[in-house]
Amino acid sequence: MLTALLIAMLCVLAAASAGFCQGESAPRLATPTPAQAAWQDLEVGTFIHFAPNTWTDQEGDDLSLPLETMNPEKLDTDQWAAAAQAMGAKYLVFVAKHVGGFCWWQTDTTDYSVKSIPWRGGKGDVLADLAESCRERGLKLGVYLSPCDRKHGAGVGGACATPAAQADYNALYRRQLTEVLTRYGELCEVWFDGSNVVPVGDLLQKYAPTAMVFQGPHCTIRWVGNEEGFAPDPAWNAVSAADAKSGVATARHGDPSGEVWLPNECDARIRNTWFWNTRNASTLKTVDELMTMYYRSVGHGAVLLLNHTPNTTGLLPEADVRRGAEFGQEVRRRFGATLAETFKPGPNLELALPSPTSVDHALVMEDLAFGERVRAYTVEGWAGDRWVPLSSGTAVGHKKIDRFAPAEVSKVRFRCLDAAATPKLRRFAVFSTGSRGTEALAPTPVGAGEPHVAWTWTAAEVATHWTTVDLDLILQPYLARMCSARVS
Repeated sequence: MLTALLIAMLCVLAAASAGFCQGESAPRLATPTPAQAAWQDLEVGTFIHFAPNTWTDQEGDDLSLPLETMNPEKLDTDQWAAAAQAMGAKYLVFVAKHVGGFCWWQTDTTDYSVKSIPWRGGKGDVLADLAESCRERGLKLGVYLSPCDRKHGAGVGGACATPAAQADYNALYRRQLTEVLTRYGELCEVWFDGSNVVPVGDLLQKYAPTAMVFQGPHCTIRWVGNEEGFAPDPAWNAVSAADAKSGVATARHGDPSGEVWLPNECDARIRNTWFWNTRNASTLKTVDELMTMYYRSVGHGAVLLLNHTPNTTGLLPEADVRRGAEFGQEVRRRFGATLAETFKPGPNLELALPSPTSVDHALVMEDLAFGERVRAYTVEGWAGDRWVPLSSGTAVGHKKIDRFAPAEVSKVRFRCLDAAATPKLRRFAVFSTGSRGTEALAPTPVGAGEPHVAWTWTAAEVATHWTTVDLDLILQPYLARMCSARVS
């Protein structure tokens, strides 16, 4: 009896000092489905934007281009897939239909499609070619199927002006989605940009039960909230049930106590536009800029979806392909080999180095099958005769990459300072990258750690019109870049 009482007292003391105890019962935390966990392991994907407005130097299709002038005679989906692979992407999301309504597959629903252009005599099917290219390279394929369709009178989210028009469009869109989901093999992701008012839940469940769904009432992933490739720190994976149901939750809705697992996807552009145009070759991002994006997306536990865009020949510009490959190579250079690592679970882990060694990065991952448990942590190095702090943080989630000034140490340890339950770690590793570029120690932008709500929109605001919002952002330049509506 006395022994049992002593054990109980020790457990209480441990819980008080560390925020958890080995013997406690775990709280009810949100956890990912197997499909969500597998998707988070992909970490990097490639977006491909291509539409009639590629020929008109615009970001959206205004239906003005004569289709007989649209002939991407060099189109090569093998080049697209190879570029994605060189960048380190594990999946590719193709904009099969953007807001204008033009379809890049042999649809039976409309003539505003690849059937009506000179390319391959109207017999070509880009989605079929791309599906084959991805299969050959082991890439997973996703599709962006815009609910907005200017050709057929559907506004943001697929909303139409009258009940009769809505019923007609619902039927058309459901046929398009069925074609895409049933003709091209298994899809890993379906994008409903701007949410979706068309009822499609039965189709997703029947034909794509494991695909990640971006926005809409059936979403299983969420938009991070900006187009810069930056997730906040912390970027919690869970949200409340109400926010999940809205279909338009972003990273700012992250709640470690939320009931629904809804991980973040960071969509971003390698140039300053989603679609190729004749004016912006000089905006191609540098490797340093792309690495900053990587640290603040993948390094904050999110998934990065980096855009490439073919030109009017149907090919990705060579400069863009090279830059993407350089980015992938740099990621592999920094994180391809560790100084030391362990895959043992536990709240506190220690890595011994063969001799005093300079370290500048630490990487830690949680086993998300048990939920996101870590609430605060520190990484420390043994320098001479004492432990010195190297980095600290709150959320770990899928992956947290910490950068710090190089320190010569003989041991490194991870200590969990606070947790919702006993942490279940998946990996702890340290690196010496030698990276001292402009991004190496760049601070997180103001507003990225604690999001400032300047304005928000809900599913109820999805309609056939655009909403104009006036915001005074003069004193918050970072927010000025972050507050862009994600309906392109």
